[in-house]
Amino acid sequence: MNEDLRSLKPYPMVELARRKAALIARGVDVLDFGTGDPVEPTALHIREALAASVPEISQYPSIVGLPELRSAFAAWFEQRFDVELDPAHEVLPTRGSKEAMFHLPLALVDPSEARRKVVYPDPGYPVMSIGSMYAAADLHPIELSAANDYLMDPAAIAPDVLDATRIVWLNYPHNPTGQDLPDPLWQAWVDAQAKHGFVLCSDECYTEIYTEARPRSVLQYGRAGCLAFHSLSKRSGMTAYRSGMIAGDAEILTHYKACRAAMGQAQTEWVQKASIAAWSDEQHVNERRAIFAEKRRVLSEGFRALGLQVYPTTSTFYLWVAVPAGESDESYAARLLEAGIVVSPGSMFGAANAGFFRVALVPTPAGCREALERWASI
Repeated sequence: MNEDLRSLKPYPMVELARRKAALIARGVDVLDFGTGDPVEPTALHIREALAASVPEISQYPSIVGLPELRSAFAAWFEQRFDVELDPAHEVLPTRGSKEAMFHLPLALVDPSEARRKVVYPDPGYPVMSIGSMYAAADLHPIELSAANDYLMDPAAIAPDVLDATRIVWLNYPHNPTGQDLPDPLWQAWVDAQAKHGFVLCSDECYTEIYTEARPRSVLQYGRAGCLAFHSLSKRSGMTAYRSGMIAGDAEILTHYKACRAAMGQAQTEWVQKASIAAWSDEQHVNERRAIFAEKRRVLSEGFRALGLQVYPTTSTFYLWVAVPAGESDESYAARLLEAGIVVSPGSMFGAANAGFFRVALVPTPAGCREALERWASI
């Protein structure tokens, strides 16, 4: 086995699934705020589009997917971000954003070159570092914490590091905290890309889950050397459909398409048809956003009443909550487990985050209220 991979900790969501299974095996009624996999039904018209598209004979999908899928995404992107994309050259479907983010360093990083660093947020989506490790890149994590408001700033990174960097990953709205990147820092990163020549990759899977200002896309600030990763998992409740998109620099995507021939294809055609239905409709997204907003309100108010401090963010379906004084994140999470409540200890996202735990807004509003009743007795 690759020696570098032996050092990997268990993937956070796998560990949370193990903890949940152990509780269920004991007969505990579980309220799972750990894994960010919402339980709201996928909109009926999306499911109907999928069912109507399953063919009698199934064949391999292409790498680039259906033209109408790329056009539907481009139309949504223009409506949402006021950025016009060329569906033929600046849009590429993927089997969810996770596999694309994992594969991209394999396509872009040459470990024999001096420019082989991958800069990424810590904490952040784990696949950013894991995919880079598989590509034998030189990993350069940027520690984010409450002290720097979980904001990545190119001014805080030495110029010689950026000169040796092949990929910079941004993750806003941020997982696990829900923090957004302000406009000046978006522009600063695009300016840094132009100056230092790395590929600027932006994980934007949570842009559609918000309660106040609408999150931004990197492509609103620049396109050369920039890629945006989007997904229907959170926006449309299609986690199992594995439907994502990459958009941005046409030259980079042309190179990536050539590599993808060895890595896989686009989604199955019936998933692509369901995805067209999803990208082409906003009503179901508005309805989901309202549900998450209600869960956020219920838990935020409840936590404050219990004396728990919630980090002030308004995006994603996560709450980032400070561990009570005198507790560690693991000890507190263990006490919650005994009450049938699953949360993610902050240290799962890096040792610097042990003062927090993450709450995914997964149970129903009624489930959130029940959880608060259990919380009050802990």
